[in-house]
Amino acid sequence: MGDPALSRRGFLAASAAAGVGMTALSGCGGDSDGGSSGGTTTIEWWNISTTEPAKGVWAALAKKFEAQNPDVKVKIVQLENDAYKSKMTTLIASGKLPDIFHTWGGGVLKQQVDAGLVEDLTDRTKPWADGLLKVAREPYLLDGKVYGIPFDIGMIGFWYNKTLFKQAGVSTPPTTWTGFLDAVGKLKAKGITPIALAGKEKWPEMYYWAYLAMRTAGADALQKAYDDKDFTGADFVAAGKHLKDLVDLQPFQKGFLNAAYSTPTGQAATVGNGKAAMELMGQWAPSVQADAGKGLGDDLGFFPFPAVEGGKGAITEVFGGGGGHALRRDAPQAAVDFLKFFASQATDLELVKKTSVLPVVPAAESAITDPNTKAVQAQLNGATGFQLYLDQAYAPAVGQEVNDNVSALIAGSKSPEQVAQSITQAAKEEQ
Repeated sequence: MGDPALSRRGFLAASAAAGVGMTALSGCGGDSDGGSSGGTTTIEWWNISTTEPAKGVWAALAKKFEAQNPDVKVKIVQLENDAYKSKMTTLIASGKLPDIFHTWGGGVLKQQVDAGLVEDLTDRTKPWADGLLKVAREPYLLDGKVYGIPFDIGMIGFWYNKTLFKQAGVSTPPTTWTGFLDAVGKLKAKGITPIALAGKEKWPEMYYWAYLAMRTAGADALQKAYDDKDFTGADFVAAGKHLKDLVDLQPFQKGFLNAAYSTPTGQAATVGNGKAAMELMGQWAPSVQADAGKGLGDDLGFFPFPAVEGGKGAITEVFGGGGGHALRRDAPQAAVDFLKFFASQATDLELVKKTSVLPVVPAAESAITDPNTKAVQAQLNGATGFQLYLDQAYAPAVGQEVNDNVSALIAGSKSPEQVAQSITQAAKEEQ
């Protein structure tokens, strides 16, 4: 989150999750029958859908599934992104996971699989899972086996206020990093806060360094650096320097270092209420802006992360990910049935129409009507490279080191060189 609307960063929000958490800890990961009682199987579903409209839509879908399967009850546990990750870390240590749980795939899922805690879904889902979009399935494939089923796919990009851009004399969204810095300068000159940022949560800051690394070193370089345990190359240091160039312009809202993402005074609300011109966020951004603030409606636009002049990467290389569900090992058949229900065309159409997620069922793409969602979909369809969120692609300890160090760079306490060295050290220690 890197986190994420019901995708890697999910439709995040301050929630009553803390109160649910410890109760949920004692109730999840039960016997292999999913908690059967009196002929009824109860399956526990942990997700990060804590803001509307997704929260209500998902609850209604659970009721719909129960109506179609009278002998099954779905117990929903909804946790804000960071709280969710914290609780899951505790559960992994205990050796028990919920029947159905949110996953972003990548290195975090691999760690859970290697610990023997996740169900191999290859055979149990093959009749229907093979029909889902290939790019959406990839984060959940490990050694050719299926360990998760996607419900969303998307990318990170800039969401901007068209009126504020016009006021600052920025006629078109920038396509180069130099042009982007110039636009930031023009916005500041007009007394407009250029960018909203949730510095408290760190993962939104990571997006900048990750994208700049992709643009300077190329889309494949981030995974290669992790595999080689070496982020000290010139391109990665350059990425940090490009980010420092932005930070030196002081583009963020007042108090950004203590700002959360989805609170009433956080990053999303700052943009949604017209108090900042941009945020770098995933395809779920409009929904969270509207939930945390007023939302911009037709005044909201989208553009991909700019290219870096002289860099090895292209503007068509995408950084992002999706949301999926995995099952604990030996999960009951009812949990598999729920995954099939959630990945059906009928459900996907409802999710696309009501929650603005991007479809994973090909036939559901026709439901996209929002022009910004179409723009994101077009970028994904034309992508020439794809990199999963770093704090999900990498092992948890390495991903956290990336987030912590990028945050330190933005706060001014670490240099680009120190960031590269610290991430390299974490990658070496992880092996």
